[in-house]
Amino acid sequence: MKNNLISLLILIVVVVAAFMVIQTVRSTAQAASAPFQSLNEQNHALQTQMSSLLNPTPTIIPDPMTYINEIRSLARLETIQYSVEKVITGEINSGTFSALFGDRILFVGHGTVIAGIDMEKLQPQDMHYENGVLTVKLPPAEVFIATLDNNKSYVYDRQTGVLSRPDPNLETQVRQAAEQEILKAALEDGILNQAQINAEAYLVKFFAALGFPNTVFAK
Repeated sequence: MKNNLISLLILIVVVVAAFMVIQTVRSTAQAASAPFQSLNEQNHALQTQMSSLLNPTPTIIPDPMTYINEIRSLARLETIQYSVEKVITGEINSGTFSALFGDRILFVGHGTVIAGIDMEKLQPQDMHYENGVLTVKLPPAEVFIATLDNNKSYVYDRQTGVLSRPDPNLETQVRQAAEQEILKAALEDGILNQAQINAEAYLVKFFAALGFPNTVFAK
């Protein structure tokens, strides 16, 4: 019994001593690594500051004043929408010395073109009802919106000569050209003709719901 008690006491002493040794080693390691941890934190902060300087985030500050120039009532029947993608290249000094003085942009433009009928242009004399037939002369289809989608459009590549600076107006000109090309592509594909067909198909159902089941459209 006495031997068992002595063994138990020895075991307790060994466990306590081991715990104290572990705590001492841990405290020493933490104390030794503290300067390095502080240095790592400072290095990370410096890297963050350098990244902010090299890749600054633009600050957008809208003018608190708002000027409303015009308000108009609209009666537009939008009947078709095109989503168009165009790749546009813009160049300055693209000759022999382009590597020195050139400026080149490769731009991918995504745009939307919406067309339809402006019902505000429909006059009373453009509608005639006789013998159970409603004759309507619709205004010609027109493009209401042709614009770039800034969320999808982007500069794919830009190369500037070693002795030149990026022209601040080049991207604006390329964007304008992309918008024009997107409109041109939609027109060449027949957006106005399809807008007219879609408008007539919709208005046939609309006039029928109003009690005019027989509607024809005069050209």
